Amino acid sequence: MLTIGVEEEYLLLDRDRGLPVPRSAQVRAAADRLKSVAEDEVEPELLQAQVEVGTPVCESLEEVGENLVRLRGAVAAAAANAGCRVAACGAAPARASDPVPVTAKERYQAMSEDAPQLVDEQLINGMHVHVAIPDRDNGVGALNRVRPWLPVLVALGANSPLWDGGDTGFASWRTLVFDRWPVSGPPPVFADAADYQARTGALLDAGAVMDRGQLYWQARLSERYPTIEIRALDVQLDIQDAVTLAGVVRALVARALDDHRRSARLPDAPSELVAAATWQAARHGLDENLINPHTWRPDTAREVTGALMTHISPALREAGDLDLVTAGVERLLSQGNGAQRQRRAFVKDGLESVVDLITAQRG
Repeated sequence: MLTIGVEEEYLLLDRDRGLPVPRSAQVRAAADRLKSVAEDEVEPELLQAQVEVGTPVCESLEEVGENLVRLRGAVAAAAANAGCRVAACGAAPARASDPVPVTAKERYQAMSEDAPQLVDEQLINGMHVHVAIPDRDNGVGALNRVRPWLPVLVALGANSPLWDGGDTGFASWRTLVFDRWPVSGPPPVFADAADYQARTGALLDAGAVMDRGQLYWQARLSERYPTIEIRALDVQLDIQDAVTLAGVVRALVARALDDHRRSARLPDAPSELVAAATWQAARHGLDENLINPHTWRPDTAREVTGALMTHISPALREAGDLDLVTAGVERLLSQGNGAQRQRRAFVKDGLESVVDLITAQRG
């Protein structure tokens, strides 16, 4: 069974107005004093109104869930100690007029000098899923085969419909904000690990990125761990949805690795169609048609999600995750993803209700 790890990014909001507040240092210091938190499990992010957590390497989805319950609870307690609230949303629903300060880290300061407006608006939060790979050649083979399905992940995981106090019209505004960086969106197809290394090195040599951490593709090879890292998902409102989508991602990578080992034909996934499908998924989430990666024609969100589930069902069954993930995906389709739930709260009771929703601690 492939091991898995999950990273989640959160916003820190003030108690009264629900605006981002620069208290990352205080929250991390408070978290470090908790016995339930290990060293480096709560880390800074680009802006001082954000923190990131990372689970240990996990064998099972149950273990992922247990660690996310532990880490979210710890960060919520630390935030309360620092006089703020933790929000699990893909984008800040509202912002103050003054930009949030950048974290005092050389790399982040350099990014701010290079692209100040982009950094000021980087109040977005993702869920990154790391899945173990045997080596980087196999990892590239998996990257090439998960590409067509990344837009479906965007749609399922959309949780960022609001920005500057209003509805953006997009289910995942985070996807659009992130797509403004030079190297972002769905990754290209690579021949092998050497090709990946050479072409990413060329981006570095060209000055397009300052380091490999700025390869903001929705799926990439990790530079820190022996994993493929799937970055297409907004951070989730609920832990149970995060666990469901982590299971979907692990099964998708497992199926891709198996297809690569069998030298199965690469899926027909032209870059322009994958990019268009990504925009469509970010725009509509689960509310309208998506582009079906089997046919590259529009189809209902339920049909496209069903195609994904059929594709990964053998891997889910082998991991013992079929029932848990199937029930979780059905819950997303029937009860709504984060974007749909945020919109319902916004329409019913306004921004205050949205802030209550995204700062609630739910398992």
